Amino acid sequence: MPLLIEAGWGGLVQAPSTITWTDITQFVDTVQGVSISRGASDERSETQPGQASMVLDNADGRFTPGNTNSPYWPFVRRNAPIRVSRAVMPARTGSAPYPLAMLADDFDDGRVSSTLWPNAYGGCTEVGGRARVPLNPGVVAGYQSAREWTLTGSKLTAKLCRVPAVNGSSAASASMWINSTTSGTRLGWSYNPLTGTLSCQNQVGFSDGTPVTMTYSAIDHAWLRVREAGGVTYWESSGDGFGWTVRRFAATPAWVGAQTLLVDFSATRTGGTTDYIEWDLVGAEIRPRFWGMVNEFPVEWEGLLSKVPISCTDLFKRLNRLPPLRSMLAEEILHQDAPTYYDQISAYFPLTEPADSTSAGDLSGEGCGALAITQAGAGGTLEFGSDGVPATEDTAVTFTPVSASAGKYLAADLGAQFEADDNLITLMVEAWIKTSTPGRAILGLYETNLDHQLLLTLTAGGVLAVESIADGTPLWVATTTSGNLADGKWHHIVHDNWTKTCYVDGVQVGTGLPVWTTYGMRYLHVGGYRNSRLFNGQIAHVAISHASGPIGATLAAHYTAGATAYAGEDADDRIKRLARYAGLSSVTIWGTTHDPVAGQGGGTGVVARMREIEATESGRLFVERNWYGIAYQSRDVRYNPSPGSETFTIDYADLEPGTTLTDDDQKMVNTVQASRPGGATQRASAPASVDAFGPYEAQLDILKVTDNSVLDAAYWLVSRYANPQPELREVAIEAYSMPNFLDILDAEISSYFSVYNLPAQAPASTLRVTVEGYTETLKDRSHAIQFHTSASITDSVWVLDDPVYSVLDTSTRLAY
Repeated sequence: MPLLIEAGWGGLVQAPSTITWTDITQFVDTVQGVSISRGASDERSETQPGQASMVLDNADGRFTPGNTNSPYWPFVRRNAPIRVSRAVMPARTGSAPYPLAMLADDFDDGRVSSTLWPNAYGGCTEVGGRARVPLNPGVVAGYQSAREWTLTGSKLTAKLCRVPAVNGSSAASASMWINSTTSGTRLGWSYNPLTGTLSCQNQVGFSDGTPVTMTYSAIDHAWLRVREAGGVTYWESSGDGFGWTVRRFAATPAWVGAQTLLVDFSATRTGGTTDYIEWDLVGAEIRPRFWGMVNEFPVEWEGLLSKVPISCTDLFKRLNRLPPLRSMLAEEILHQDAPTYYDQISAYFPLTEPADSTSAGDLSGEGCGALAITQAGAGGTLEFGSDGVPATEDTAVTFTPVSASAGKYLAADLGAQFEADDNLITLMVEAWIKTSTPGRAILGLYETNLDHQLLLTLTAGGVLAVESIADGTPLWVATTTSGNLADGKWHHIVHDNWTKTCYVDGVQVGTGLPVWTTYGMRYLHVGGYRNSRLFNGQIAHVAISHASGPIGATLAAHYTAGATAYAGEDADDRIKRLARYAGLSSVTIWGTTHDPVAGQGGGTGVVARMREIEATESGRLFVERNWYGIAYQSRDVRYNPSPGSETFTIDYADLEPGTTLTDDDQKMVNTVQASRPGGATQRASAPASVDAFGPYEAQLDILKVTDNSVLDAAYWLVSRYANPQPELREVAIEAYSMPNFLDILDAEISSYFSVYNLPAQAPASTLRVTVEGYTETLKDRSHAIQFHTSASITDSVWVLDDPVYSVLDTSTRLAY
């Protein structure tokens, strides 16, 4: 079964949809093979970054970094995207007519197969492991099969490796056809070099009146497929041969089920000069094994021979390299989950500088000038480093003026870029305030000539008000319905300039407020405005966004981030939120049991925060092996596998050396001391286990929101590991030789499989295990997998009167 190793030269792992993949399989040492490790060693260990290693043939220097003669220059460099897949070629069995899924050719032997393509014509060849169909002027060429195939309930798949150029032709096409017995009645895919388009065709008389046509993309249309199921025919494309997108579907023509069919990969050109199209891996079933990045390209020599042994790491490498996260509030502001009309955050001053600071910086990355301490009159103080918004652990700035006109405030020139943005898109403002003094200015914005000004203030009664001057007109004051905010408590305020609304603490408090669209604001004052109405109290997290639509409600939601750090949010939502902070949009959630979790502070990396949720919920966090994304499994994914739900089963006689049955105290826990932030410290134990084996203690510090849920988690741990049962921890399989090869490759972390016909010395003839991780070595005709497993019964929960899940002292564990 072929390997498929592809590099994304010049691509960025964080932008996977823009990567064009290059097949480098022919340069990989398939004798030594590709080694991959993934997952964890057991269920009590964390999943580790996935690793892959292989050796590349560097005879022509193509994998030498900095080599300008490399066809991949200048992109042979660290962190180049790479993916590894296994292409499983189905065997043709039985007698004709055969299902089209059995038409399989990897084109790796350098000759056109007379068995598969007995009617090849027009100069077709195999070159570099691909089927090459020439487009010569006035000549029709093609790989054509015998008429011995059926499409009903089957499919035809092929990798489109290279498309031809126009080269001066007046007409040209290259196609993948499934032909009926009637000339011109056929269906399939066709590429038009003149228009650069692919079309899904269902032709009668060489014509389709309603084809579905799309602009060809080497990224999205790397694989093409025609599939029939339940009386419907589907035209599908894929970027990796594993995940498919339906491009067209239609009722299956009657001739598909009534006739024996032939396949024709054909091409033709009128005029112009010669070119060709290339296909590969017809019929292949693709199973991704690794998706990540190359750590480095070390060049080694043995005499004049050169090789490059590369090691690769999955997405965890990038996530672990990210800087520590800030508070939930700061991260929400920096990574706003706003509607599509949101454009950018243009200025963000957290005001969290240390106590001896004399200015405050902008974190938006838009190049705004710093907020500098500015003196009005004489006296007063301005101090950084005081206690800030409660749930953030951030500090704030404290303003203590002598009077409304004597003291210190902050002022900044936000710069030419901010001014230009403000001339294009309307602005939105948010901030946190704490004061007991009404009648003061919170912040103000103005343009260079002062024709336009915007102030957020508190009235004499402490009510939030918006003041504005537009085009030099008289001052307009609009008072909201906020109530008295000068109450000595922290409040979050938002002004949405698009919808003329304000929000306080997440609630809308005013409409019909001053509004304008684009006026070139440039200067910002915080804690006062132009030497007057100096603020007496604290201000934090001043942020200004530019948006082409209303985002006030989105900004208002930041109140929850500052007030509670999202305490009480369900675990799956927290994982997705943290992934967003890391710029990661692809998150797969498995399972349905997602308990509320406590808020989280700043100062740790995104993976560390996710691990806190994983540990709190007894879940599982890992990186996907087939795309740029992560997966999170809740604990109920492993509850009580139903009969027949195994990914595969395997006879003990088919296992390789290295399969072990273990009964030790590696996982034993019979006493747990557990706690949560702000809650009780509690203890759970299994006295019978302590008496029999002595104490095996564990500390559990988790982010639960109630003391009862902490105790439930502690007893869940004790009930599973007070007396672990004998288990298979390592299961070694040579998967290549197994008839259920595909099923074995489909095994994922937390998948189940059963080993049956165990020797008489085993505790049972059949043992069901759960996959925790694996190491594998992929070679040309070998695929050895060593599964790291645990006993599935460990995660079983009680079901009343169930013959399997209500066995006293074995499976009477209550779910949590």
